[in-house]
Amino acid sequence: MRRRPVDFRRPVRRRVSNVLWWVLCGLAVLLFIFVLSRGSQIESRPAISKRPYRHDRIMEGLNITEEMLSPDSVARQLSDQVSLAKAFVVIAKESNNLQFAWELSAQIRNSQILLSNAAIRRTPLTTRESGTAIRDMAILLYQAQQLHYDSATMIMRLKAKIQTLDEQMSSVSEKSSKYGQIAAEEVPKSLYCLGVCLTTEWFKNLNLQRKLVERKQLDMKLKDNKLYHFCVFSDNILATSVVVNSTALNSKDPDMVVFHLVTDEINYAAMKAWFSMNDFQGVTVEVQKFEDFSWLNASYVPVLKQLQDSETQSYYFSGNNDDGRTPIKFRNPKYLSMLNHLRFYIPEVFPALKKVVFLDDDVVVQKDLSALFSIDLNGNVNGAVETCMETFHRYHKYLNYSHPLIRAHFDPDACGWAFGMNIFDLVEWRKRNVTRIYHYWQERNVDRTLWKLGTLPPGLLTFYGLTEPLDSSWHVLGLGYTNVDPQLIEKGAVLHFNGNSKPWLKIGIEKYKPLWEKYVDYSHYLLQQCNFH
Repeated sequence: MRRRPVDFRRPVRRRVSNVLWWVLCGLAVLLFIFVLSRGSQIESRPAISKRPYRHDRIMEGLNITEEMLSPDSVARQLSDQVSLAKAFVVIAKESNNLQFAWELSAQIRNSQILLSNAAIRRTPLTTRESGTAIRDMAILLYQAQQLHYDSATMIMRLKAKIQTLDEQMSSVSEKSSKYGQIAAEEVPKSLYCLGVCLTTEWFKNLNLQRKLVERKQLDMKLKDNKLYHFCVFSDNILATSVVVNSTALNSKDPDMVVFHLVTDEINYAAMKAWFSMNDFQGVTVEVQKFEDFSWLNASYVPVLKQLQDSETQSYYFSGNNDDGRTPIKFRNPKYLSMLNHLRFYIPEVFPALKKVVFLDDDVVVQKDLSALFSIDLNGNVNGAVETCMETFHRYHKYLNYSHPLIRAHFDPDACGWAFGMNIFDLVEWRKRNVTRIYHYWQERNVDRTLWKLGTLPPGLLTFYGLTEPLDSSWHVLGLGYTNVDPQLIEKGAVLHFNGNSKPWLKIGIEKYKPLWEKYVDYSHYLLQQCNFH
């Protein structure tokens, strides 16, 4: 049998193969359709219910969150390029390639403008409008890689940059702290001028001295325990005047108010002159100087004894014995001032009084305080507003709990409280000999191992278990260093400008200054003469 020519066999095989090919293609199409249908079913299932926020955020226009989360988002690609380019800008500048850094910065601005416009019009970026920017940025990023700005190099250089910036920030923070402390401790020229003018006025104006003699006829009021007695220990004439004036203006019965002021010898004449020439709604004002207290000597007062120690003098007044390790605020000599520590000797200063309200000179009184004198202290000595709403104001933040004496006697989580507005029961104080407790702790802190700063830590030790918490509205703190809730300020009876930003300084917080300044009579001829404004 003769075999068929090859030409007759090939077309058959081609037809069979073509059929198989079309069948396979059909199956592939069917499979693709099946997969798509399954995918749409999966997408329509409750997976979206797990992320309801996608549809809850923005119902109209462009949802920025969805746009940035989408893997196909042009905006996301552009944003990623910008982030990478910013890192390359830093590296380029470090490598002194300023031209390339400028080109990157210009392209970053172009990309950011595109992203901003898309966000404003609330429509997604399209490839058409952003394609050029993406391509140009990609070319620059490729060039950066060719310049060996690789990831490893970037990481090392960025780490070095971060370390340098940390060191710079630490240095700047330290300088800022020092300069802030210096600014807080300075005596403004106007205050100094006022003191000089008042001292001159006192010695040349006999009428002022005569007025004071006449007022001394009211000595019975100074010892009358039916009246409301307040004490302020300060060398700041204007600040003390604001305390007295604000108390008088907000008092329901100013004739019942008695102020006992204690200052130093330098400011004694000026303080007497100011409170002799000005009337404060009929409030009785007594001015003393602590140098007249014969019992206030080194044999009785630990702080005065410590001042005679050469090491203590070096610590507070030279600052050269620890290579600057101790922050400047801990070295402020005011913490050894007797005006600062006199609060622990109130029964000795006012032996005839039974109850007294202690006020710092950086407070403003905006409510009547007579109700303080009827508060039951439940046998305690000190009535104060607690400050432990935050962990910062608990005992462990003020005291050294690595010291066995502190650890053995005081709960580290005990609630702190504030000096600045305190009601003291002097009868109970004398009965419990609280001043002796203060001496005990002060004598054991000669080496500053129990605490470092101020009068509050020894106060916390001295009045531990002897403090009655008052309602927080009596004493609102923080106006000298932080933002305070306006509602608290409105309700507060006493506003305390504790911190460095005192209202009479240039560094005072501007929005709180009017609360203090409204009790200053800037029309007074001496204030105008000394350029107060």
